[in-house]
Amino acid sequence: MAETKTRKRYHILALIFITVVINYMDRSNISVAASAIQDELSLTKVQLGLIFSAFAWSYSSLQIPGGILVDYVKPRILYPFLMVFWSLATLVQGAVGSVTALIGCRVAIGAFEAPSYPCNNKIVTSWFPEKERASAIAVYTSGQFIGLAFLTPALILIQNYMGWRGLFIVSGLIGIVWALIWYIFYRDPQDHPRISDAELAYISDQEETTLTHITIEKETQVFSWTDLKKAFSYRKLWGVYLGQFCLGSLFIFFLTWFPTYLIEYRGLDFIKSGFLASLPFLAAFVGVLLAGFTSDALVKRGYSNELARKAPVLLGMLLSLSIIGANYTDNTAMIIFFLSLAFFGNGLASITWVFISLLAPRRLIGLIGGVFNFIGGLSAAITPVVIGYLAEDGDFKPALLYIGFLAFLGFLSYLLLVGKVERIVE
Repeated sequence: MAETKTRKRYHILALIFITVVINYMDRSNISVAASAIQDELSLTKVQLGLIFSAFAWSYSSLQIPGGILVDYVKPRILYPFLMVFWSLATLVQGAVGSVTALIGCRVAIGAFEAPSYPCNNKIVTSWFPEKERASAIAVYTSGQFIGLAFLTPALILIQNYMGWRGLFIVSGLIGIVWALIWYIFYRDPQDHPRISDAELAYISDQEETTLTHITIEKETQVFSWTDLKKAFSYRKLWGVYLGQFCLGSLFIFFLTWFPTYLIEYRGLDFIKSGFLASLPFLAAFVGVLLAGFTSDALVKRGYSNELARKAPVLLGMLLSLSIIGANYTDNTAMIIFFLSLAFFGNGLASITWVFISLLAPRRLIGLIGGVFNFIGGLSAAITPVVIGYLAEDGDFKPALLYIGFLAFLGFLSYLLLVGKVERIVE
């Protein structure tokens, strides 16, 4: 009698999904608290932009070291360690009273969150066969959208009753509890006590097996500067790097300035803005799931990676241009429509981590994932400050034009630079 194939990879995917939700809660709660912090500490928009971007100073700069760390430390140990310390930094935000201290806390959160997405990508690469990988990436990436869609109103209500300091304390405590849960339940495939041989065979019975990945990791434990040079030596990698910067710029607008845009520029009240702000995140959630499952379905039907993987990204980048439409209407419904359409496009394009799984040499997935997220993370360091300057007089129109320009640049990078989607041979 054939052994029943377990489905433990989906349990692991659920763990990653919830971790991403908590990860983005701790990134975005500053945007919910921004107006209250600005009033209490008498901040200018430029100062607020600096606080928004501080997270990305360390997050971006530590992506490459974080990616290297992911190649050497098991996720069961690394992830809880990171979660505890970024959650403590989140909690401490509730006790500070100066711009400098807030910036310091944001820098600390960025530092400990830096390895998180390379770690997510490594886990999915280990647990899922290539033909299911875009769907798995779409599911955990959707956590950042669906989490924010439902958490934004919830975070606003928490702040309404407990103040902005209570908001940070609650957020931090949630992360600490989840770190313990992760340590208890996560295992690598070969270490999982309840995975069947049939599922292990299904995961590994591919052109490039998980078992080969494990062997390679054990054989190449010495870091080389030549490897780092390789991460910057291929045009197709620069295509996805640049595309990730452009993709991240639209996302970081919603993660930081969006509530301020609705409240101060569009004149919506605090509670109402929270529920309207959830609509673009729901649109992005639909977009990323549609892209992931459609992409994998096309692969299973024999379509090339150029069509199956690149088409959702190219279409998504073009749809993201629609954010400019919000500059030409004062109707609240139409403003939310254009912003939701743009963020739906951002969601469609957000399966970009699949290109790291497909393009990077297997032994360098963590390193190249770190470089990829480093350049993408630069958008979170640069764009909030740029928007702070562009909107200093209260007019957000130039800021939305800036975001639209970057969306078109991202489209061109995937169209012209990435080329054939195949693994780089060293």
